[in-house]
Amino acid sequence: MTTNAAPAISSVLTLHTTAPDFAVQLQQRLHWSAAQDSAIEERVAAILAAVQARGDAAVLEYSARFDGLQAASVADLELSAAELKAAYDGLSAVQREALTQAAARVRRYHEAQKKASGESWSYTDEDGTLLGQKVTPLDRVGIYVPGGKAAYPSSVLMNAIPAHVAGVEEIIMVVPTPQGVKNPMVLAAAHIAGVSRAFTLGGAQAVAALAYGTATIPKVDKITGPGNAYVAAAKRRVFGTVGIDMIAGPSEILVIADGSTPADWVAMDLFSQAEHDELAQSILLSPDAAYLQAVQESITRLLPDMPRRAIIEKSLGDRGFFVHTRSMEEACAISNQIAPEHLEISSNAPEKWEPLLKHAGAIFMGAYTSESLGDYCAGPNHVLPTASTARFSSPLGVYDFQKRSSLIQVSAAGAQKLGQIASELAWGEGLPAHARAAELRLSPVPPLRASD
Repeated sequence: MTTNAAPAISSVLTLHTTAPDFAVQLQQRLHWSAAQDSAIEERVAAILAAVQARGDAAVLEYSARFDGLQAASVADLELSAAELKAAYDGLSAVQREALTQAAARVRRYHEAQKKASGESWSYTDEDGTLLGQKVTPLDRVGIYVPGGKAAYPSSVLMNAIPAHVAGVEEIIMVVPTPQGVKNPMVLAAAHIAGVSRAFTLGGAQAVAALAYGTATIPKVDKITGPGNAYVAAAKRRVFGTVGIDMIAGPSEILVIADGSTPADWVAMDLFSQAEHDELAQSILLSPDAAYLQAVQESITRLLPDMPRRAIIEKSLGDRGFFVHTRSMEEACAISNQIAPEHLEISSNAPEKWEPLLKHAGAIFMGAYTSESLGDYCAGPNHVLPTASTARFSSPLGVYDFQKRSSLIQVSAAGAQKLGQIASELAWGEGLPAHARAAELRLSPVPPLRASD
């Protein structure tokens, strides 16, 4: 916590699109060093190798070293279904209702998502050939839920529920519990979301156990969920052995404002991401200079009362910024360039601007749609692409827990047409066996060509 009576950030940096060096200034502010800490990488590599080689024994050693958990076996780190249910039953009525309603909304959204894009399909062409796609769930997935300084029951819901809706048979949850401290809401969320098995295990050793399997912890097909630098490095290294969802960077919010939303609301929305950590980024774009000043005044007035003031202060001071744009259209264009994790259209006519926006993890439309509602209970997934990766990637969803297989059933008539096409292309590629496999199904069978 800063010792200054007034906020250290007397004003958030404001950029102007009319400045000749605006593009350079913008890029400098957006940049953050993603260079990997070589020490972390080395330690993670050693942990992965140890768990792969020694399984449960290595897991126990690292759990004792990093989390202070003294256990005789990895089985002692497993949370029983009864314990998860007891945690749920032990919540206050208000907590239980909030968790239950959030889970129901998340489930409903992902069920709709599955219906829209996660089901098998096929068609039969004019020759009687069936073509299509078979969608099947993964057999077993691992979900990583952060623990330690904070607990995230919402992350349990956002990872486990789409997996469950997708039809995944077995969902293995790992969650660190330093010194054995378990969060009841996390355990209750696991009960509600249909987690199959849960272990009080975290860090790179948890990722390794899920990726390689041990005598106690089964090997999974894919690992999802956020974590610290060690977890991110471990997920990166095991990719290929298992699937992963993404490598998440610092949290981001970008607000496009036309000046119609109370300034205090927007200031607090910027705080909501800044309070995650010092590397989080909060951005405000507006063509209204007076409104940018009003939000700045709100920040100055509201910041001293924030319990996580020091983090917010550092985040806004180091990485936050405003952009005074020529128009809302220009603001939308800059937003597409940035491709933020969370994008708020703080406008009384969000439907006017939404068609102009192409790249964002999630788009929050209108003054009453705070990003925080999406974090917890709106319904869509809160696991979102960061660091401009929304240009080419999507939120976590049902589709992350499914795979697709092509379906091809060629009729006799279809083989006559397709066989000739395939034969010509195969001979052109110098693959005579490919060509002949197609030709043998032709009627009559053509003579074998001489290879060039």
